[in-house]
Amino acid sequence: MIHSLSIARRVYDEKDFYEIRDFLEAVGLEQQPAEGDGKWLSFVAPAGKLWLSQLSDEHSPQFRELVKDWDRMLVLETSDPETVWFIAHKRGYEVAWNWVSKKTGEHNFAIKLPGGLVVTICDTPKQSVGASGDLSGVGKRFVVVVSRFNAFITERLLEGTIDGLKRSGVNRKNIHVVRVPGSFEIPFAARTLAETGKYHAIICLGCLLRGDTAHYDVIVNEVTRGIGQSAQETGVPHAFGVLTCDTLEQAIDRAGLKMGNKGFEAALAAVEMANLKKTVVGRRSLVVGKSKNKGRKIQSRASSGKSKQ
Repeated sequence: MIHSLSIARRVYDEKDFYEIRDFLEAVGLEQQPAEGDGKWLSFVAPAGKLWLSQLSDEHSPQFRELVKDWDRMLVLETSDPETVWFIAHKRGYEVAWNWVSKKTGEHNFAIKLPGGLVVTICDTPKQSVGASGDLSGVGKRFVVVVSRFNAFITERLLEGTIDGLKRSGVNRKNIHVVRVPGSFEIPFAARTLAETGKYHAIICLGCLLRGDTAHYDVIVNEVTRGIGQSAQETGVPHAFGVLTCDTLEQAIDRAGLKMGNKGFEAALAAVEMANLKKTVVGRRSLVVGKSKNKGRKIQSRASSGKSKQ
């Protein structure tokens, strides 16, 4: 009987063909040896499935429009959707739809590949012990502190940050931007903003380039220490998006080219840490509440016994 399942997809443009191949390899699919003239490639995953679905009125119009032509669709299940998200963002692929479960934090999304293909990424989180934060920024407020010095780089980091926050469901009106002269001024501004209690997380963006003197090392140490100290003492998560590079080329690579956009990564870190704080504080409140109640019962019994005497 049947011992395997394969699904074929056709790509007409040669450039699209190889770009899709590179993406599938980047997200972890294993390429099998090429067949024939090399225009046929096969990829294998640990498991395969045949998806059969009937659309209903419960599905959103956006989703119904996306899947009306199933021969363009591929579905990949992963325990690390954020890495796939980052790879897709780095390659400039459009996100067709994005959904994060408010209950479980499960993150599913679809991206449009070249050649008209659409890949749906389904989150299959591993069972783990401990708390973690999800990547839903719905209803949360963030402020970005960005240095004007080296604006050629920092403005690109800012673009990546706003993009990351919006993709995480943050309303644009809940994203505030504060500009400061340079990276040295970031910790003071971040702490001042954190102490207002208005924001769920602070995102710090700057760019420091090594020069011929020790000035670079002094500033790097002070900025790093100041941001870390502000986060610890105010209790508000701070995302570190300050580039510390030897050359301008390294900074450019980290502001949207070969190394991705560190502003985008800082945005995701801020969203996750904001949710983690909510999770941890919520759990601690439950424990503290139980302890207080237990203490009250003990005190009550003691008082009762004393009155009887």
